[in-house]
Amino acid sequence: QVQLAESGGGLVQAGGSLRLSCAASGSTFTINRIGWYRQVPGYQREVVAAITSDGRPIYSAAVKGRFTISRDNTNNTVYLQMISMKPEDTAVYFCNADVINRWGVQSRYWGQGTQVTVSS
Repeated sequence: QVQLAESGGGLVQAGGSLRLSCAASGSTFTINRIGWYRQVPGYQREVVAAITSDGRPIYSAAVKGRFTISRDNTNNTVYLQMISMKPEDTAVYFCNADVINRWGVQSRYWGQGTQVTVSS
């Protein structure tokens, strides 16, 4: 089993910045693709950004140019640096990881979510 622990959410004014972190822990594993989704009540969860095992970032059109995803493979941690934030970035942000266990089986894990609120 793998646990994803998110941190860094909170309240910020429009134009401000926040940095989210997600640390993976558990039994022997390798993280493949890892990233962030967000969800607003009444809407589907949507991808925000992801980063592949070889460090290639992927961004949604809504955040490209404002958010930066990075990963620290030594500490099994992924970060999401958010700048120039907008009220429409308000959502619960979830960490998501595709993890390969010691037997080569890949599974998807989710964090518990962290609230990000951007005031206008």
